[in-house]
Order: sequence, then structure tokens, then C-alpha cells
Amino acid sequence: MADTTASGSPSCVERLKSYVKTQKGFILAAEILVSFIIIICYAASVYGGYSALAICEMIFSMIFFGIFMMDLDKQILVINWVWTDLFRAGIGAVLYIITSLINFIGGSGDGARIAGAVFGLIAGLIFAYDTYTIFLQVKSNRQHSAAPTDDRV
Repeated sequence: MADTTASGSPSCVERLKSYVKTQKGFILAAEILVSFIIIICYAASVYGGYSALAICEMIFSMIFFGIFMMDLDKQILVINWVWTDLFRAGIGAVLYIITSLINFIGGSGDGARIAGAVFGLIAGLIFAYDTYTIFLQVKSNRQHSAAPTDDRV
């Protein structure tokens, strides 16, 4: 019988465990979890249409989690993954905050809608923090790879 534990590459579960322990993996896992909670809250609400944002953001976070976990961003070089992730997180933060404020203000009498709005504000903060960390990464990459300047004309 062949020994399957002595393989050269780590299994998917091992990669998942090790990636969740990183800062980026933890942030993406938190985005997925909070988006799932928001989907449940808005599904229980009278106004279920607001769950579309949470569904889209959860799917995008899951896609980026899978890409970064499997190191596909280093293999697929056609897309600039850092800038794509920056736009995803920035747009998610803005949309979550706007949608949550709308639901928080207009959600009187609907407890599930208010709960979804509160979790939406938390998700907006998580996405904003993700945007901030990605921005710092872009800023540090620019400083390290600045083009040399020549004073001669």
C-alpha cells in the first residue's frame, strides 16, 4: 500500500490551516464569516433584497481566499492581484457602510434588518481595514521599486 502522508506538496487542508494563520488569510476569513451572518440576517428580514451585496462580497472574498491560499496569484501574472484586491476591498467597504446606514436608519420594527445593518457596519470596518493593509502594501512596493532619476538632460 502506498504511503500518502509523505507527499512533497502540502494538502489543501494544511494550506487552509496555514493560510488562515496569516494576517491576510484571517482578514479574508473574517470577511467571509461576517458576510455569511449578514446573509442570514437579511434573509430573515422583511426586506431580503439587501442580501445581494453580502452574497456578492462573500463570493468575491471566497475567490480571493482560494487564489491567495493556493498561491495562484504567483502563477497567473496577467492580473495585478494586489490592485484587484484593493479595489474589491475598497468597493466592499463603501457599499457595506452605505447599505448598512440605509438599513439602520429605515429598519424600525424589523430586528433582523437592524442586526444585518449592525453586522454590515462591522463588515464595512473589516473591509476598510483590509483596504488599509493592502494600501500599505502597495505603498511599500512603490518605495522599493522606484525608478532611478537622472538629473542629466
